[in-house]
Amino acid sequence: MASEREVRARLQRAGQEHLLRFCAELAPGPRAALLAELAPLEPEALREHCLRAAAACAQPSGPQPDLAARLQPLPLERVGSVSRVDPDTRRSWEQEGFRQIALNKVAVLLLAGGQGTRLGVTYPKGMYRVGLPSQKTLYQLQAERMRVEQLARERHGTRCTVPWYIMTSEFTLGPTAEFFKEHDFFHLDPANVVMFEQRLLPAVSFDGRAILERKDKVAMAPDGNGGLYRALADHQILEDMERRGVEFVHVYCVDNILVRLADPVFIGFCVLRGADCGAKVVEKASPEEPVGVVCQVDGVAQVVEYSEISPEVARLRTPDGRLLYSAGNICNHFFTRGFLQTVTREFEPFLEPHVAVKKVPYVDEEGTLVKPLEPNGIKMEKFVFDVLRFAKNFVAFEVLREDEFSPLKNADTADRDTPTTARRALLTQHYRWALQAGAHFLDEEGAWLPEPPGLSPDEDPPAVCEVSPLVSYSGEGLEVYLQGRGFQSPLVLNEDLARVLQPQES
Repeated sequence: MASEREVRARLQRAGQEHLLRFCAELAPGPRAALLAELAPLEPEALREHCLRAAAACAQPSGPQPDLAARLQPLPLERVGSVSRVDPDTRRSWEQEGFRQIALNKVAVLLLAGGQGTRLGVTYPKGMYRVGLPSQKTLYQLQAERMRVEQLARERHGTRCTVPWYIMTSEFTLGPTAEFFKEHDFFHLDPANVVMFEQRLLPAVSFDGRAILERKDKVAMAPDGNGGLYRALADHQILEDMERRGVEFVHVYCVDNILVRLADPVFIGFCVLRGADCGAKVVEKASPEEPVGVVCQVDGVAQVVEYSEISPEVARLRTPDGRLLYSAGNICNHFFTRGFLQTVTREFEPFLEPHVAVKKVPYVDEEGTLVKPLEPNGIKMEKFVFDVLRFAKNFVAFEVLREDEFSPLKNADTADRDTPTTARRALLTQHYRWALQAGAHFLDEEGAWLPEPPGLSPDEDPPAVCEVSPLVSYSGEGLEVYLQGRGFQSPLVLNEDLARVLQPQES
């Protein structure tokens, strides 16, 4: 291990020697821990990181004045839609997706390195329960959606595996690994659940100084979901995929309660289009919705943050009344393994970090812990979608928000993306599935509840219905259990109830 003298000399070269200002008063254990944390930081890289963070934060934010002339929506030939396509074409996409899964060519990669600060929890977001009748966590829901393997086996009569790669951080790796062990990996083969860590970067003050979180610890933060590309190289993940025969990777973010892992329709669409990179999008709910837009800048595909687009441009509409820039980014991507290899080898150094201004706890000059009430620090993050511009054949795939996108980002004190909105989105979806499968819901007296003419995203459905992903992946096959039957709320259709409801063969 590097000595204190060596670490101090390296920090001096980086202009960050203040990180050792309490070193002399630390006990041997905390002192060793601090030195171990600081030793791997390269002086030049640390200096550049701090200078870049302060300079980027000082840049004015807001709409880019010259952007409107450079901006274009994606060409129609690069966009597919699950709702504006004929059934035969959609079926061909799904068939191709299942074929690739059956050939063991598809993997899923979960981005789970964030700390869940806005949600107000101290554990990984994937361990969160939004209050479903089953009390399932996000991790469990996602693990059970690996049922897509079984659907592929049934279609093609072959055993197949979809490996699940989970990118964690220093903050989430230990709790996530322990959680999966406690739950027996949700009946998945542990050999096919591969966890790896992304890198951490120091948080930086507005004047370019790395922040001490405690006397013996630097305030570190994950390097954003775009840290994926360094992490793939750091942990030889692409080599592992190659050994398994994986050619196509579905990448998604942990917080979307409606996410469809290894979605065969999306995979098939991208493969049949010959895409090396794809993005699922949803139609923006309004010009003001704070989501990035998948579009073209100077003819190159990329995601433009909502804050960079002027209100006037955001409100532009097509002749049929839709927003011109309507393709909302939902952090849900398709990549070929070959494209990921090219990115990690050639393009990762060209990814520009983004500024995130945060409230970062720190120790003051007297060593007193301060929890700031206002943002005081900068975390530099790369975004997973920053590689879109390097694709040779990029495609976008529009899905319905009510079917596939409800993120969990904030505590219930917020007005959007909360446990309440996530729970409501899933239960409303499952209620719709039940009605479509021919179920009826009964009130306490046994009378039929009238079916509503429409379901508002701001209201709970008339009855509570939760369908286990182990019973149905995306609403398919429910008629055998539900058709013509009446149920009182709540209905939790799990594997046990499905066995009871399954008609007995004569």
